[in-house]
Amino acid sequence: MLSQKAKYALKALIALAEIADDELLQANDIAEAQNIPKKFLDLILLELRRHGMVDSRRGKKGGYLLLKPADTIMIGDIVRAIDGPLAPIPCASVTAFRPCPDCRDHKVCMVRKIMREVRDAAAGVLDHITLAEAAQTKSSKKTKAVRRAPSR
Repeated sequence: MLSQKAKYALKALIALAEIADDELLQANDIAEAQNIPKKFLDLILLELRRHGMVDSRRGKKGGYLLLKPADTIMIGDIVRAIDGPLAPIPCASVTAFRPCPDCRDHKVCMVRKIMREVRDAAAGVLDHITLAEAAQTKSSKKTKAVRRAPSR
């Protein structure tokens, strides 16, 4: 399950992906626009900075910006940075494999087999959507909503 922290990270990064390349967003503005508690957002942005996804500039006109182009950042990378491996159990993980202590042979374990399919399905979606696509989808929904509004 996606943690609240990862959900907020996605919302913050989508907000950063929606602005022009030479613009910055202040944490207060992101928190208010995305309905994220400011103190929690500060911790999330610090973690995203440690993972090389965002940078910050100090000063009156400071704020946050993406370090890489939004079309090179995969949603799966963001989720992994915040929540860790996508696998629901450690024995199904590609990057953090650990055998279960109660399993006699993980190579034939049906629970592991099913959880690997869950992991692969999640990765199949999350590793094929860029941050730019997520931001574009959000923007296009706003545009469609505006176009559908009745004129008076």
